[in-house]
Amino acid sequence: MRPNFLPRGWNPRNSVSVKSRQAQHGAPERLTIDVDATLITAHSEKEKAAGNYKGGYGFHPLQVYLDETREALGGLLRPGNAGSNTAEDHKTVIDRALAQIPAEYVEGLEILVRADSAGATHGLVDYCREANIRFSVGYELTEQVRAAILEIPEDAWAPALDQDGSTRNNGEVCEITDRVDLSAWPERSRLIVRRERPHPGAQLSFTDHDGYRFQAILTDQPDEDIAVLECRHRQHAHVEDRIRDDKDTGLAKFPFKAFALNEVWLEIVMLAHDLIVWTQALVLDGELAKAEPKRLRYRLLHVAARLAFSGRRAKLHLQDTWPWVTTLKVAFERLKALPAATG
Repeated sequence: MRPNFLPRGWNPRNSVSVKSRQAQHGAPERLTIDVDATLITAHSEKEKAAGNYKGGYGFHPLQVYLDETREALGGLLRPGNAGSNTAEDHKTVIDRALAQIPAEYVEGLEILVRADSAGATHGLVDYCREANIRFSVGYELTEQVRAAILEIPEDAWAPALDQDGSTRNNGEVCEITDRVDLSAWPERSRLIVRRERPHPGAQLSFTDHDGYRFQAILTDQPDEDIAVLECRHRQHAHVEDRIRDDKDTGLAKFPFKAFALNEVWLEIVMLAHDLIVWTQALVLDGELAKAEPKRLRYRLLHVAARLAFSGRRAKLHLQDTWPWVTTLKVAFERLKALPAATG
């Protein structure tokens, strides 16, 4: 992946709060690292391809993204039978993610690691606590958790929030930290549950109570507003969009028989992901600034053009009847106007 910008031996717990640097570099107050895995079908002849928990066969790569910028920060190719909640694999990709963050942007920032229930392992949350990194992970609805949910008074539920901060029409949240034994987890861990009515036609399970579906998250964030914490965790769903984009950019198939070559292929997919994100951030605006790779390919990358040379100068002649030729021309002009890279 990209070079390691962090000094040797850097650790987030050794960082100091330097607000002036944040203002100087335009850095946010929080960096959110999302970790998730996906199943990729492959032929049995490929090295280390294996059966997975869904009955398929292939690989089970684990990837990590930075939510604030949509960048891919790392990936780990694994056999199909790799465990979903393997703490060592999660720690490996998070280490790779931290190595991508320039040191001048890290000081004074809160770093939050988000994962689904596969991240609810003592190995991962202890790793986060030791590194002074916040965590927010899905939590299994155990019998103890379900019993605690059933004891919640009706007036203890608070409205959940939508992404824009408005009250969510369907959804309520409650903290049950004091109702469940969390002594095995790091100090100041909190357990927050959300209930909502399933959409029409959805099939309920026999453990759903009174027509509600429940989800729980384990976090150590100190915010007092639990609706904000639950809403923030729900944004982990963005990682599914990132993985879908990568499947449109080469992740859906690993072309080589050798495992090492497929590891390189995964690196190339991550680089392609970042090139698209950086292109959108630097030279595109409007709808195309957040468009998925399929749309970008159709509107911009597939335009017919001819490269001509005259007087030792190269000129790219674009098809003037293409509907988005002006957009592409403006993108080239913005790219040319960018300052040269330094360092």
